[in-house]
Amino acid sequence: MSEKKHKVSRRQFLTYTLTGVGGFMAATIISPMARMALDPALEVGEEGDFVSVGLSEDDLTDEPQRVDFVVEIEDGWYEDEQNRSAYVYRNGDEILAMSPTCTHLGCTVGWDTNDDHPDQFFCPCHLGRFERDGTNIEGTPPTRPLDVYDVEVRDGMIYLGQIRQRG
Repeated sequence: MSEKKHKVSRRQFLTYTLTGVGGFMAATIISPMARMALDPALEVGEEGDFVSVGLSEDDLTDEPQRVDFVVEIEDGWYEDEQNRSAYVYRNGDEILAMSPTCTHLGCTVGWDTNDDHPDQFFCPCHLGRFERDGTNIEGTPPTRPLDVYDVEVRDGMIYLGQIRQRG
């Protein structure tokens, strides 16, 4: 078998060289601009942010009380404030903070709001019910417990962090 020798003409060589150099120069110019544009979107959100809810540790009892608070959200270039709520109370030596969002379809639950089912979290939308510790009651629509917030106590004041889904 004979091998064909592949010769590159002067014109092809210059075309390949100029295309390569031009591509390299374009990449050098564009990459800082792309980085500047994409960097905020690629930043990892701060998971450790805790927000004061305006309650002191002394204000808590074993009765869940609803607190409303504001969380600043930063998503890439977009900054916003979100209103959130939680039921905060003492459960023995532990401080619990539960999300009032029903795990069935996202309605808002209330504590001790149904006369037929006292001392429970009750969802008026589809009659979902939860125990004091947020456990879903069998035979009602929710299939998992209420979500909980991370809780931190600083100088006697209650701070809430991220919401954690429970099994």
